[in-house]
Amino acid sequence: MSQNYYPPRRDKNAFTCPFCNVYAVQSWQRLDNSGYEGKNLHFSYCNHCYKKGLWLDAQMIFPKQTNISMPNEDLAEDVKELYLQARNIYSESPRGACALLRLAVQKLCIQLGEKGKDLNTDIANLVKKGLPEKIQKALDIVRLVGNNAVHPGLIVIEDNLEMASSLFELINIIAEKMISEPNRLNELYNSLPQSKLDEISKRDGN
Repeated sequence: MSQNYYPPRRDKNAFTCPFCNVYAVQSWQRLDNSGYEGKNLHFSYCNHCYKKGLWLDAQMIFPKQTNISMPNEDLAEDVKELYLQARNIYSESPRGACALLRLAVQKLCIQLGEKGKDLNTDIANLVKKGLPEKIQKALDIVRLVGNNAVHPGLIVIEDNLEMASSLFELINIIAEKMISEPNRLNELYNSLPQSKLDEISKRDGN
């Protein structure tokens, strides 16, 4: 499941910081005598990472905001890091974001038990292990679009924000179906009384 995301809002006491991606308390400071065309300039100050966002009236102008959801909390840390890097640049460079997301999928395959050296091979192996068809398609979409970002071909990526944003969604779908849902099922199963678990184990010949 993806982390809760609370977008930055002017004069809010807390929101998800665009620098550290943590829901954190924010302090506010007005810039008096800024000389910026008489506009109302403020800093928001994150009490978690101590970085400052710059606001012009009610709009954050640095860093630029994004409507891309946060990464699934069950993704490995190296996958999350690549996802967040792609999230931070996707408005300025959809091609760069797609390339980073392809690498994130490569790391995700390692998290799913594959070698992470060749995405085609990894996806084929996951299919043999019972990977659902819809998840295979999602992996192939990110693989092909991300690969095209590095080696341009028939897929037009430059300035295609819609395509780039869809890849973020696909990665979270893959994580939800392949990691989060199994984790929740295991938690529910393991919460059963030990006597019931023993009965099931005996039934299954374990």
